[in-house]
Amino acid sequence: MSRPLRLEYPGAWYHVMNRGLARQSTFLDADCYSAFLDTLAEAHRRFSVQVHAYCLMGNHYHLLLHTPEGNLSRAMRHINGVYTQRFNRLQKRDGPLFRGRYKAIVVEADSYLLSLTRYIHRNPVETRTPLVASLQEYPWSSYPAYLNKARAPEWLYRDFTYEALGRRDKYRGYKAYVEQGVDEELAEFYGRQRKYSVLGSEVFRERLLGGDKLVSAEVASRELVVRPPVSGENLVEQVAQVFGCSPAEILARSRPGRKGYNPARSVAMWLCQDRAGLTLPQIARLFGGIHYSAVSQSVRRIKTRMAEDEELQSLVDRVSRGVIVRCNA
Repeated sequence: MSRPLRLEYPGAWYHVMNRGLARQSTFLDADCYSAFLDTLAEAHRRFSVQVHAYCLMGNHYHLLLHTPEGNLSRAMRHINGVYTQRFNRLQKRDGPLFRGRYKAIVVEADSYLLSLTRYIHRNPVETRTPLVASLQEYPWSSYPAYLNKARAPEWLYRDFTYEALGRRDKYRGYKAYVEQGVDEELAEFYGRQRKYSVLGSEVFRERLLGGDKLVSAEVASRELVVRPPVSGENLVEQVAQVFGCSPAEILARSRPGRKGYNPARSVAMWLCQDRAGLTLPQIARLFGGIHYSAVSQSVRRIKTRMAEDEELQSLVDRVSRGVIVRCNA
Protein backbone atom coordinates (compact mmCIF):
# COMPACT_ATOMS: atom_id res chain seq x y z
CA MET A 1 0.00 0.00 0.00
CA SER A 2 1.41 3.39 -1.01
CA ARG A 3 2.28 5.98 1.61
CA PRO A 4 -0.03 8.98 2.07
CA LEU A 5 0.85 11.95 -0.09
CA ARG A 6 2.93 14.61 1.69
CA LEU A 7 2.51 18.20 0.54
CA GLU A 8 4.76 20.80 2.12
CA TYR A 9 5.21 24.42 1.13
CA PRO A 10 5.72 27.70 2.98
CA GLY A 11 2.46 28.98 4.40
CA ALA A 12 0.60 25.66 4.32
CA TRP A 13 -2.14 24.80 6.82
CA TYR A 14 -2.68 21.28 8.11
CA HIS A 15 -5.05 19.21 10.18
CA VAL A 16 -2.66 16.73 11.77
CA MET A 17 -3.77 13.56 13.56
CA ASN A 18 -2.14 10.50 15.06
CA ARG A 19 -3.30 7.53 17.11
CA GLY A 20 -1.66 5.23 19.59
CA LEU A 21 -0.19 1.98 18.32
CA ALA A 22 -2.93 -0.70 18.37
CA ARG A 23 -5.21 2.06 19.74
CA GLN A 24 -3.29 2.12 23.01
CA SER A 25 -3.61 5.20 25.20
CA THR A 26 -1.24 8.02 24.37
CA PHE A 27 -2.21 10.19 27.36
CA LEU A 28 -2.61 8.46 30.71
CA ASP A 29 -2.59 11.34 33.18
CA ALA A 30 -2.10 15.07 33.57
CA ASP A 31 1.68 14.71 33.37
CA CYS A 32 1.37 13.11 29.93
CA TYR A 33 -0.96 15.81 28.63
CA SER A 34 1.31 18.55 29.99
CA ALA A 35 4.38 16.89 28.45
CA PHE A 36 2.72 16.92 25.03
CA LEU A 37 1.80 20.60 25.37
CA ASP A 38 5.40 21.38 26.37
CA THR A 39 6.52 19.60 23.21
CA LEU A 40 4.13 21.70 21.11
CA ALA A 41 5.60 24.84 22.65
CA GLU A 42 9.10 23.68 21.71
CA ALA A 43 8.00 22.98 18.13
CA HIS A 44 6.64 26.50 17.93
CA ARG A 45 9.89 28.03 19.15
CA ARG A 46 12.23 25.79 17.21
CA PHE A 47 10.40 25.51 13.88
CA SER A 48 8.12 28.59 13.86
CA VAL A 49 5.07 26.31 13.63
CA GLN A 50 1.87 28.08 14.62
CA VAL A 51 -0.70 26.09 16.61
CA HIS A 52 -4.23 27.36 15.89
CA ALA A 53 -6.22 24.63 17.64
CA TYR A 54 -5.57 21.38 19.45
CA CYS A 55 -7.47 18.60 21.16
CA LEU A 56 -5.74 15.78 23.01
CA MET A 57 -7.90 12.68 23.44
CA GLY A 58 -7.12 9.48 25.31
CA ASN A 59 -5.54 7.59 22.43
CA HIS A 60 -5.07 10.25 19.74
CA TYR A 61 -4.66 13.94 19.07
CA HIS A 62 -5.83 16.63 16.63
CA LEU A 63 -3.77 19.70 15.70
CA LEU A 64 -4.47 22.62 13.37
CA LEU A 65 -1.05 23.89 12.30
CA HIS A 66 0.24 26.65 10.05
CA THR A 67 3.81 26.33 8.73
CA PRO A 68 5.25 29.66 7.51
CA GLU A 69 8.51 27.88 6.68
CA GLY A 70 7.05 24.79 4.99
CA ASN A 71 8.69 22.41 7.48
CA LEU A 72 5.88 20.22 8.79
CA SER A 73 7.90 16.98 8.63
CA ARG A 74 10.70 18.37 10.80
CA ALA A 75 8.26 19.78 13.33
CA MET A 76 6.27 16.55 13.54
CA ARG A 77 9.41 14.45 13.97
CA HIS A 78 10.12 16.58 17.02
CA ILE A 79 6.56 16.45 18.37
CA ASN A 80 6.03 12.70 17.98
CA GLY A 81 9.61 11.67 18.76
CA VAL A 82 10.23 13.85 21.80
CA TYR A 83 6.78 13.21 23.26
CA THR A 84 7.27 9.44 22.89
CA GLN A 85 10.54 9.73 24.83
CA ARG A 86 8.84 11.73 27.57
CA PHE A 87 5.86 9.37 27.73
CA ASN A 88 8.19 6.39 28.02
CA ARG A 89 10.13 8.04 30.85
CA LEU A 90 6.93 8.95 32.70
CA GLN A 91 5.47 5.46 32.34
CA LYS A 92 8.78 3.59 32.73
CA ARG A 93 8.38 1.81 29.41
CA ASP A 94 10.08 1.74 26.02
CA GLY A 95 9.18 1.17 22.41
CA PRO A 96 6.98 3.02 19.92
CA LEU A 97 3.88 4.90 21.08
CA PHE A 98 2.13 5.95 17.88
CA ARG A 99 0.87 3.66 15.14
CA GLY A 100 3.22 5.16 12.58
CA ARG A 101 3.47 8.30 10.54
CA TYR A 102 1.03 11.03 11.42
CA LYS A 103 -1.78 11.87 9.00
CA ALA A 104 -1.70 15.43 7.67
CA ILE A 105 -4.52 16.94 5.61
CA VAL A 106 -3.66 20.15 3.76
CA VAL A 107 -6.38 22.71 4.42
CA GLU A 108 -7.67 25.61 2.34
CA ALA A 109 -7.74 27.91 5.32
CA ASP A 110 -9.78 30.73 3.78
CA SER A 111 -12.75 28.38 3.39
CA TYR A 112 -12.33 25.81 6.16
CA LEU A 113 -10.32 27.30 9.05
CA LEU A 114 -13.34 28.27 11.15
CA SER A 115 -15.32 25.07 10.65
CA LEU A 116 -12.22 22.93 11.22
CA THR A 117 -11.51 24.51 14.61
CA ARG A 118 -15.09 23.65 15.53
CA TYR A 119 -14.62 20.05 14.37
CA ILE A 120 -11.42 19.71 16.42
CA HIS A 121 -12.86 21.32 19.54
CA ARG A 122 -16.03 19.19 19.50
CA ASN A 123 -14.12 15.90 19.72
CA PRO A 124 -14.71 15.35 23.46
CA VAL A 125 -18.52 15.36 22.96
CA GLU A 126 -18.62 13.63 19.57
CA THR A 127 -17.48 10.30 21.03
CA ARG A 128 -19.94 7.46 21.61
CA THR A 129 -19.91 8.39 25.29
CA PRO A 130 -19.20 12.14 25.71
CA LEU A 131 -16.19 12.83 27.93
CA VAL A 132 -17.71 15.98 29.46
CA ALA A 133 -21.16 17.48 29.83
CA SER A 134 -19.93 20.87 28.62
CA LEU A 135 -17.08 21.35 26.14
CA GLN A 136 -15.51 24.18 28.07
CA GLU A 137 -14.95 21.75 30.97
CA TYR A 138 -12.53 19.65 28.90
CA PRO A 139 -9.05 20.89 29.93
CA TRP A 140 -6.92 19.28 27.21
CA SER A 141 -8.06 21.27 24.20
CA SER A 142 -7.66 24.89 23.14
CA TYR A 143 -11.42 25.46 23.42
CA PRO A 144 -11.43 26.90 26.98
CA ALA A 145 -8.75 29.40 25.87
CA TYR A 146 -10.89 30.33 22.86
CA LEU A 147 -13.70 31.24 25.27
CA ASN A 148 -11.27 33.09 27.56
CA LYS A 149 -12.05 30.57 30.30
CA ALA A 150 -8.42 29.45 30.54
CA ARG A 151 -5.12 31.21 30.04
CA ALA A 152 -4.01 30.91 26.40
CA PRO A 153 -0.40 29.77 25.94
CA GLU A 154 1.77 32.22 24.01
CA TRP A 155 2.10 29.71 21.15
CA LEU A 156 -1.68 29.43 20.55
CA TYR A 157 -2.90 31.60 17.67
CA ARG A 158 -6.60 32.49 17.99
CA ASP A 159 -6.96 35.73 16.05
CA PHE A 160 -7.25 34.08 12.62
CA THR A 161 -10.29 32.15 13.84
CA TYR A 162 -11.85 35.18 15.49
CA GLU A 163 -11.41 37.19 12.29
CA ALA A 164 -13.06 34.44 10.26
CA LEU A 165 -15.95 34.41 12.74
CA GLY A 166 -16.50 38.13 12.27
CA ARG A 167 -18.36 38.66 15.55
CA ARG A 168 -17.86 41.64 17.83
CA ASP A 169 -18.24 39.51 20.97
CA LYS A 170 -15.69 36.92 19.90
CA TYR A 171 -15.85 34.70 22.99
CA ARG A 172 -19.62 34.41 23.17
CA GLY A 173 -19.87 34.28 19.39
CA TYR A 174 -17.37 31.43 19.07
CA LYS A 175 -19.13 29.46 21.83
CA ALA A 176 -22.46 29.79 20.02
CA TYR A 177 -20.81 28.76 16.73
CA VAL A 178 -19.23 25.62 18.20
CA GLU A 179 -22.45 24.60 19.92
CA GLN A 180 -24.21 24.48 16.54
CA GLY A 181 -22.40 21.19 15.83
CA VAL A 182 -20.18 19.94 13.02
CA ASP A 183 -21.41 20.92 9.56
CA GLU A 184 -22.46 18.19 7.12
CA GLU A 185 -19.60 18.73 4.66
CA LEU A 186 -16.91 18.14 7.26
CA ALA A 187 -18.82 15.25 8.83
CA GLU A 188 -18.98 13.59 5.41
CA PHE A 189 -15.29 14.33 4.68
CA TYR A 190 -14.03 12.83 7.94
CA GLY A 191 -16.55 10.01 7.85
CA ARG A 192 -14.92 8.46 4.78
CA GLN A 193 -12.73 5.44 5.40
CA ARG A 194 -10.15 6.68 2.93
CA LYS A 195 -9.82 10.42 3.36
CA TYR A 196 -8.41 12.81 0.79
CA SER A 197 -5.09 14.44 1.66
CA VAL A 198 -6.52 17.87 0.83
CA LEU A 199 -9.51 19.67 2.39
CA GLY A 200 -10.49 22.39 -0.04
CA SER A 201 -12.21 23.36 -3.25
CA GLU A 202 -11.65 21.61 -6.57
CA VAL A 203 -9.47 24.51 -7.71
CA PHE A 204 -7.35 24.28 -4.55
CA ARG A 205 -6.94 20.50 -4.89
CA GLU A 206 -6.02 20.69 -8.56
CA ARG A 207 -3.47 23.40 -7.85
CA LEU A 208 -1.79 21.21 -5.21
CA LEU A 209 -2.15 17.78 -6.77
CA GLY A 210 -1.63 18.70 -10.40
CA GLY A 211 2.13 18.22 -10.37
CA ASP A 212 5.34 19.88 -9.22
CA LYS A 213 4.88 22.88 -11.50
CA LEU A 214 1.51 23.72 -10.01
CA VAL A 215 2.77 23.28 -6.46
CA SER A 216 5.71 25.55 -7.27
CA ALA A 217 3.31 28.13 -8.67
CA GLU A 218 1.37 28.00 -5.40
CA VAL A 219 4.55 28.68 -3.46
CA ALA A 220 5.67 31.43 -5.82
CA SER A 221 2.33 33.22 -5.52
CA ARG A 222 2.79 33.73 -1.76
CA GLU A 223 4.69 36.75 -0.45
CA LEU A 224 6.32 35.07 2.51
CA VAL A 225 9.33 35.93 4.61
CA VAL A 226 11.02 32.74 5.82
CA ARG A 227 12.82 33.26 9.09
CA PRO A 228 16.54 32.57 8.70
CA PRO A 229 18.28 30.29 11.18
CA VAL A 230 19.24 31.91 14.46
CA SER A 231 22.94 31.78 15.30
CA GLY A 232 24.30 31.07 18.75
CA GLU A 233 26.13 34.38 18.73
CA ASN A 234 22.92 36.31 18.01
CA LEU A 235 21.14 34.54 20.83
CA VAL A 236 23.94 35.39 23.25
CA GLU A 237 23.72 39.08 22.23
CA GLN A 238 19.97 39.10 22.77
CA VAL A 239 20.25 37.42 26.17
CA ALA A 240 22.91 39.92 27.22
CA GLN A 241 20.67 42.83 26.24
CA VAL A 242 17.66 41.52 28.19
CA PHE A 243 19.67 40.44 31.27
CA GLY A 244 21.73 43.62 31.38
CA CYS A 245 25.19 42.15 30.96
CA SER A 246 27.79 41.79 28.21
CA PRO A 247 28.11 38.86 25.78
CA ALA A 248 31.63 38.33 27.13
CA GLU A 249 30.25 37.75 30.65
CA ILE A 250 27.93 35.09 29.25
CA LEU A 251 30.53 33.30 27.15
CA ALA A 252 33.43 33.46 29.61
CA ARG A 253 34.37 30.22 31.25
CA SER A 254 34.23 30.38 35.05
CA ARG A 255 37.59 30.52 36.81
CA PRO A 256 38.64 27.36 38.68
CA GLY A 257 37.15 27.30 42.14
CA ARG A 258 34.67 30.02 41.37
CA LYS A 259 31.08 29.05 42.01
CA GLY A 260 27.91 30.97 41.38
CA TYR A 261 24.64 30.83 39.52
CA ASN A 262 24.70 32.76 36.24
CA PRO A 263 21.15 32.65 34.85
CA ALA A 264 22.04 34.58 31.68
CA ARG A 265 24.70 32.03 30.75
CA SER A 266 22.39 29.10 31.43
CA VAL A 267 19.51 30.67 29.52
CA ALA A 268 21.78 31.35 26.56
CA MET A 269 22.95 27.73 26.55
CA TRP A 270 19.37 26.46 26.59
CA LEU A 271 18.29 28.81 23.79
CA CYS A 272 21.27 27.76 21.69
CA GLN A 273 19.96 24.23 21.91
CA ASP A 274 16.26 25.04 21.67
CA ARG A 275 16.22 27.86 19.11
CA ALA A 276 19.47 27.50 17.15
CA GLY A 277 19.47 23.69 17.17
CA LEU A 278 23.11 23.48 18.25
CA THR A 279 24.43 20.21 19.61
CA LEU A 280 25.84 19.97 23.13
CA PRO A 281 29.47 19.84 21.88
CA GLN A 282 28.87 22.90 19.67
CA ILE A 283 27.45 24.82 22.63
CA ALA A 284 30.35 23.68 24.80
CA ARG A 285 32.87 25.12 22.33
CA LEU A 286 30.97 28.41 22.06
CA PHE A 287 30.89 28.81 25.85
CA GLY A 288 34.61 28.61 26.50
CA GLY A 289 35.45 25.04 25.55
CA ILE A 290 33.79 23.41 28.55
CA HIS A 291 32.76 19.75 28.61
CA TYR A 292 29.42 19.04 26.93
CA SER A 293 28.13 17.33 30.10
CA ALA A 294 28.36 20.70 31.88
CA VAL A 295 26.11 22.18 29.19
CA SER A 296 23.59 19.38 29.68
CA GLN A 297 23.53 19.94 33.45
CA SER A 298 23.18 23.71 33.06
CA VAL A 299 20.31 23.36 30.57
CA ARG A 300 18.51 20.89 32.83
CA ARG A 301 18.83 23.20 35.83
CA ILE A 302 17.62 26.31 34.01
CA LYS A 303 14.55 24.52 32.64
CA THR A 304 13.63 23.55 36.19
CA ARG A 305 14.18 27.11 37.42
CA MET A 306 12.07 28.57 34.61
CA ALA A 307 9.18 26.32 35.60
CA GLU A 308 9.42 27.63 39.19
CA ASP A 309 10.33 31.29 38.58
CA GLU A 310 7.80 33.42 36.68
CA GLU A 311 10.14 36.42 36.57
CA LEU A 312 12.87 34.33 34.94
CA GLN A 313 10.37 32.88 32.45
CA SER A 314 9.27 36.42 31.61
CA LEU A 315 12.87 37.40 30.81
CA VAL A 316 13.27 34.32 28.59
CA ASP A 317 10.05 35.21 26.75
CA ARG A 318 11.45 38.71 26.14
CA VAL A 319 14.57 37.18 24.62
CA SER A 320 12.51 34.95 22.33
CA ARG A 321 10.32 37.83 21.14
CA GLY A 322 13.39 39.95 20.45
CA VAL A 323 15.01 37.22 18.38
CA ILE A 324 11.89 36.80 16.26
CA VAL A 325 11.65 40.55 15.62
CA ARG A 326 15.32 40.81 14.67
CA CYS A 327 15.15 37.82 12.33
CA ASN A 328 12.07 39.10 10.55
CA ALA A 329 13.33 42.67 10.29
